Amino acid sequence: MFFEMTIQIRVNDFQKGQEWYETLLQRKPDYIPHEGFIEWEVTPGCWLQVAEGTPTEGSGPIRFGVKNIEIERERLIKELQIESFEVYSKEGVPVKWGTFQDPWGNLLGNYEYLDKKLEEDRLTQLLGSKE
Repeated sequence: MFFEMTIQIRVNDFQKGQEWYETLLQRKPDYIPHEGFIEWEVTPGCWLQVAEGTPTEGSGPIRFGVKNIEIERERLIKELQIESFEVYSKEGVPVKWGTFQDPWGNLLGNYEYLDKKLEEDRLTQLLGSKE
């Protein structure tokens, strides 16, 4: 039985990486076990680890659920100077999504539920609230 998960990405400029991911996630790390390694619990039981090292080419994308992908895309372009990314949707797929890169080539992205009732149900299930 699985009950938690961690996802690790690497950056070759750790200080810049920490600042970049703090801006992306809009908060300081939840856990700093040692130099060159930080973690955020993105949702209950799901940890994003940023480690100093050589990025793995072709990994990802790691996508984060957001309530409004267009607003989040504009924030990322403004605050992190990422290149604009296209938002996609496809008939039969319950989300719209987009992918971008961090400065080290790690693929990241966002997705937004099209069905807001489903989104509300997921938030309540995961977090016990609608936020």
